Amino acid sequence: MHPRALLDAAAELVARVLRFDHPADAIVSRHFRENRALGPRERATLAETTYNVLRRKLQFEHFAASGSGPRERRLAILGFHGPRDFLRSALNDTEANWLSTCEAVSEADLMERHRHNLPEWLAGSLKVELGADFWPLAEALLRPAPLDLRVNALADKRVDVRKELELAGIRAVPTPYSPWGLRVDGKPALTRLDAFARGAIEVQDEGSQLLALLLDAHRGEMVVDFCAGAGGKTLALGAAMRSTGRLYAFDVSAHRLDALKPRLARSGLSNVHPAAIAHERDERIKRLAGKIDRVLVDAPCSGLGTLRRNPDLKWRQSPQAIEEMTAKQAAILQSAARLLKPGGRLVYATCSVLAQENEGIAEAFGAAHPEFEAIDAGELLGSLKVEGAAGLARGGESGQRYLRMWPHRHDTDGFFAAVWKRR
Repeated sequence: MHPRALLDAAAELVARVLRFDHPADAIVSRHFRENRALGPRERATLAETTYNVLRRKLQFEHFAASGSGPRERRLAILGFHGPRDFLRSALNDTEANWLSTCEAVSEADLMERHRHNLPEWLAGSLKVELGADFWPLAEALLRPAPLDLRVNALADKRVDVRKELELAGIRAVPTPYSPWGLRVDGKPALTRLDAFARGAIEVQDEGSQLLALLLDAHRGEMVVDFCAGAGGKTLALGAAMRSTGRLYAFDVSAHRLDALKPRLARSGLSNVHPAAIAHERDERIKRLAGKIDRVLVDAPCSGLGTLRRNPDLKWRQSPQAIEEMTAKQAAILQSAARLLKPGGRLVYATCSVLAQENEGIAEAFGAAHPEFEAIDAGELLGSLKVEGAAGLARGGESGQRYLRMWPHRHDTDGFFAAVWKRR
């Protein structure tokens, strides 16, 4: 595609995404379905340009104010993903001079908000929680996330899959914490690989893999993934159970559970039972009360731990929405806890970086439920032979140490988990 046409296409996609009427990934996918003539390189340029604009929106809007022409075009120029000489060949003299002026500005001379590119309510919360660690996190959130895979331990070994990927020209290294994980260079076309077709690999962030590992589901047990979604953790749990026992995948969205079906078929698992429920107090839940060995509550949350992948979330969330979310999280955890038999394990998890969705929910639950004994997540991961496990946990008010994964510390999405045993 000619540089000018590609820049015009990027500006069009940026304009669609910045309406914030749907998640950015859904808008980008729909745009590509509507424009099937776009090649792989053009798609990559359009998608990455759009995500660059979302990541640095405040900074780019600050620069765009001094330019001319349509706002979306100026933002697309600033966020353009590709060689600079290619971009400059699409610009007129006025645009080229303006871009040079913008590029000459030192980031250190910008206002804080134009450096961290976060809404003020979110920046304020993270500064209180992290102190001096705020800026390393803010900088990490401006970079794309790595691509992590989980090897299906039911049928394959990580070392063998790694060799198979390398034979296909894909460099992969073992993830530092998860025993199932591989971190892949770039964004290869995984769906074309035999390893993908036969269910040997699934795309799953290393932090998400550790949530499944924390549950430590065993052969023959009764296990519930309470908020299963598209089933990434469900599949990891099923493999850990060696396709034995019974694994319920509950979710209030039948549409999300539909996305699990093809993945489940590839996985080779026969112990997974997906079921759509009306709400956390559904009759199906009541029938299982006191019968379950292990329950994972990967609660619906703000998703603010995934900003490297989903940067639009910081512009689509609000303090009011977070407050409503915490009430839902507490209710879901309360209902899920009823499923556990004595001696059973409960894991509450989110992909949020906000303490009110994490420690706040866990501390309140622990105080209200003395029949649940807190388990140190660091010690638990250590017993599961996770290297550096102590560095993945931090203390809470009750003395419990929670799993806390951070993009700037662990190069994963932001994850939280609390673990309890029912007495």
